[in-house]
Amino acid sequence: MPDTAAIAEPIIRISGLTTRFGPQVIHQDLDLDIARGEVMGIVGGSGSGKSVLMRAVIGLIRPASGRIEVLGHDTAHLSDAERQALRAHWGVLFQDGALFSSLTVAQNIAVPLREHSTLPRSVIADLVAMKIAMAGLPADAASKFPAELSGGMRKRAGLARALALDPEILFLDEPTAGLDPIGAARFDELIGDLKRTLGLTVVMVTHDLDSLYAICDRISVLIDKRVKVGTIAELMREPDTWIQEYFRGPRGRVAEQAATRRGQPQGERPENERNGGGDSRSDGDSR
Repeated sequence: MPDTAAIAEPIIRISGLTTRFGPQVIHQDLDLDIARGEVMGIVGGSGSGKSVLMRAVIGLIRPASGRIEVLGHDTAHLSDAERQALRAHWGVLFQDGALFSSLTVAQNIAVPLREHSTLPRSVIADLVAMKIAMAGLPADAASKFPAELSGGMRKRAGLARALALDPEILFLDEPTAGLDPIGAARFDELIGDLKRTLGLTVVMVTHDLDSLYAICDRISVLIDKRVKVGTIAELMREPDTWIQEYFRGPRGRVAEQAATRRGQPQGERPENERNGGGDSRSDGDSR
């Protein structure tokens, strides 16, 4: 868990956020602070607006009202140049990596370096090789195209691109979706290691209960267009029916038992395995 001082210093502050698509309101007066250096999981039922919330924070969706501050900057009142500079402080991993299919892994990772820096090609090549290694990919993955990679390797390549500019904040949208339990556990371990090594703040939209137990410091649950925030232990004391069914239902119990067997309280380092009782992900889309 982050210490009290870290929690007192939000790196992201969301106040009174309302988002809508036409007449459909997704979030209504939502407030959320994310502490520097923590891993924040975002969960909720289908259509609750998990990915919409992340996209609003990174500027892909314009809220109807409210205030979003990232690193102390009100994102609604930035010039184009200021907004571009701020975006260099975060990296984003979308589902399935969202790589450019016509570019190799190395070329994909080089894109943000070429857009946001004037570094010579030789330095960019060295940085690309470093990010490939950092993401746990073999060196020969650099010359491969996304179609030649497995799902897990595509996610790692997308992660390497997200880390290209040494961001302070890492946004992950369903990072373990589509991975087998062993691959998902290894990806969790990688994220945990990177968070500790690089001092990252991680915001992770997920359905994966194992990930919540393994690496999340706190969890934001989207309910009734707002959010409830706490550790798993704190949330399990909430009377809300959805929260109780999510964490105390069959898959929640399996994930809790697996974490207990590993001797891993919430937020500690996962092992390279999942429980033998099957994948404990919750069903639903990732809107």
